[in-house]
Amino acid sequence: MTNLPPPAEELRLLDAELWHLDARRAVLLQRRAWLIHTLRSAAASRGGQDGGAVPPVWPGRGSGFAHRPEATAPGVQNLLLVLGGVLLTVAGVAFTLVGWGHMGIAGRSLVLGAVTVGTLGAPVALLRRGLTSTAEAVAGLGLALTVLDAYALYQVAFTGTDVLTYTAAASAVLAGAWAAYGLGSGSKPATDAPGEEGTEQKAARLMLRLPLPLATATAHLPLLLWALAAGAGPPTLTAVLLVTAAAGAAVALRTGSVPVRIVAAVGSLGTGAVGVVSASLLTWSASAPGTAVRSAALLALAASTALVVARFVPKPDVAVGAAMTAGLCVAAGAGGMIRVSLPGAWTVPGCLVCGVALLAAVRTPLPRTSRRGLVLASLTVQGLAVVWAVPVVAGTLLGPVAGVGRPWSGVPRDIRAAVFTDVPWPPHAATVPLVLTVVAGVLAVVARRGEGRRPAAAVGALVLGWAAVLVLPLVLELSYGAGLVAQGAVVVGALGCAEWARRATDGASPLTLTAMILALVTSVALALVSLASEAVTIGVLVVLTLLFGAAGPRPGTGPFAAPAALVHATALACAIGASIGLQPQHTALLVLVVPALAALVAARPVGSSTTAPVEGAGAAAGLLALVLAATDPPMLALVLSLGGVIAAGTALRRERRPVAHVAAVFFLLATWVRWAAWDVTTPEAYTLPVTVPALVVGFLGRRRDPALSSWTAYGAGLAVTAVPSLFAAWGDPHWLRPLLLGTAALAATLVGAGNRLKAPLVLGGVVLALVALHELAPHVAQVVGLLPRWAPPALAGLVLLALGATYEQRLRDAQRVREAFGRFH
Repeated sequence: MTNLPPPAEELRLLDAELWHLDARRAVLLQRRAWLIHTLRSAAASRGGQDGGAVPPVWPGRGSGFAHRPEATAPGVQNLLLVLGGVLLTVAGVAFTLVGWGHMGIAGRSLVLGAVTVGTLGAPVALLRRGLTSTAEAVAGLGLALTVLDAYALYQVAFTGTDVLTYTAAASAVLAGAWAAYGLGSGSKPATDAPGEEGTEQKAARLMLRLPLPLATATAHLPLLLWALAAGAGPPTLTAVLLVTAAAGAAVALRTGSVPVRIVAAVGSLGTGAVGVVSASLLTWSASAPGTAVRSAALLALAASTALVVARFVPKPDVAVGAAMTAGLCVAAGAGGMIRVSLPGAWTVPGCLVCGVALLAAVRTPLPRTSRRGLVLASLTVQGLAVVWAVPVVAGTLLGPVAGVGRPWSGVPRDIRAAVFTDVPWPPHAATVPLVLTVVAGVLAVVARRGEGRRPAAAVGALVLGWAAVLVLPLVLELSYGAGLVAQGAVVVGALGCAEWARRATDGASPLTLTAMILALVTSVALALVSLASEAVTIGVLVVLTLLFGAAGPRPGTGPFAAPAALVHATALACAIGASIGLQPQHTALLVLVVPALAALVAARPVGSSTTAPVEGAGAAAGLLALVLAATDPPMLALVLSLGGVIAAGTALRRERRPVAHVAAVFFLLATWVRWAAWDVTTPEAYTLPVTVPALVVGFLGRRRDPALSSWTAYGAGLAVTAVPSLFAAWGDPHWLRPLLLGTAALAATLVGAGNRLKAPLVLGGVVLALVALHELAPHVAQVVGLLPRWAPPALAGLVLLALGATYEQRLRDAQRVREAFGRFH
């Protein structure tokens, strides 16, 4: 057993221990304060290269762990110093602008000289005492006073001088003076803090961090201001901007101070961007070769500066961006010279050649980042060239859509007129195939030699080569027949490429998929172009149907080619119907051949990947047939019956047995539509002889197979009478049919509930509810008419309030449960 001291003795021991802890804590806090001061002084002496990082300040026992201060001590100090400097600067500005005229020459000189010299000298003394933040604030005030001195000097001695000239000279003088002041303001603290053992450490030399960045920023102004004062034109101003950007880049690359480097880099980037944009505008707006050459020389200056930056900058991303900028500047300059030297159609090809030439940088001894940037610049130029060619390709594909509204209007004079009937031909489009071919060739070389980007490059080369061949007949203005043959050859070539890619890769690949998509797109465009002539339309659709039908059995191209063949066959059926003068409802019978053919093709063992697309295309054709026959009820009933036959034939396959329900629905709909066409007012006379045997057969079937669904056993038998009777009862003003139908529905509902059968329960319940609604509808309408208009919104508001109150109560209950769990340990 442990002997515990008496309470009084234990309290005395605890107090003694706490006193020792407090004493030790005071010693540790004093040592910690000295260490923080030492680290901040060392960081300031190194120009903030390590960010002035100091250990985090952890709250002590007396500060309270639950309440952290909202502002740090350095933050409060900096805020006070900045606020004080701003207020003093404002006071100086007010004095200079307002009180300046009340003093003589001697008074002005004495006041400004004394205040400026005193303000600029104070930071040196503050640095010796280690007060770096205060020294920075006072130095900022002194630098602001120098600007006021320059303004005051202009008002006294240089009033007649041009404002821009004086501002340029003043900014140059101020930049040099601030740089000298920043370099010469270094000082060492007069005293060093003792260590814990009483030793003294030497502090590093402290320097002001504000003057040098301000001098760097101001140094960007003199040259530009002098050029503006001299009335320089846009080329000279652009050259000044580029020279200033080059000087700023040199400072950013050579300096060791982080603030100076940031200011120089930002200034160089800003002036350089404006200069490059200005030089590009001058190059592309030049009207003579000489002017274009001078503007291109400015872009060459920008490119050389960017390459130097890419060579010496330490960050790889910045180096890549700089090299890319250099490549784009070279391409823009060369393109501007080509624009004024060659016809307009050759401007983009010339720029493209310059962009492709940048790829030669891969074989040069340039750094890897520079080579990568130049390659990116080349890809950018090629991408812009492809974007320039997009309108022609898009017009080739979408232009024939306008011919749908005027089919068989006559053979046009050439293929361009057939495609660009309602769309204008883009200017300078004669070289579009050449541009697409060049870029496709580059991608083909990349696909052949590259390792990581082969599939993407091969797909790009295929797409661009297809686009070039597609627009070539329009550029050459071939005859209408020759243009159709050329587009048909493109379809054949795309299918052949897909088959070659399938064999080369032993299966599906991105190249195979792309080739099939291109073949489908081209076939649609070809079919639309053929709408100009009746005979041409039928001939083209026959050829496309046979062509894709031949490619359908292929395992790789079948999922695309087989449904495409069915789609073209559907269009062919519609075209034949229109050609022989059939009405739309009679054309529907021709269209039904396509679903029947699809059912036969899907029944063959051609692979699961082809079966579903073929059946989908057949279903779409069947839906089109229903739409065409919708205006003629007798023909619609016939189409529904034939659709039911096709669905029933599909259901004979073991994996498609559920399609039997669709066949049953089609047969029922066909029956109902036929009754509606015959104006049958008593459908029960036709449906009951079917319903009773169907229910008997369903009952016997469930006795043999208890697992048989009630929908299969009783669904069709009940629906064949319930649905027509419901429609008839809904429009019957008498009471007998609704009464009998409601009684039968109630009986079906009770039987379904008693035997737990879904089909009688659901069908009987729905019919019973609709019959009841039909009987109550007049009374409901009468009651609603008697209610005031504000009653429904009021009722809705009460419901929402009740829901909101319930929701709030549930939230309170959840809060109580959370609090109860929170009290557990």
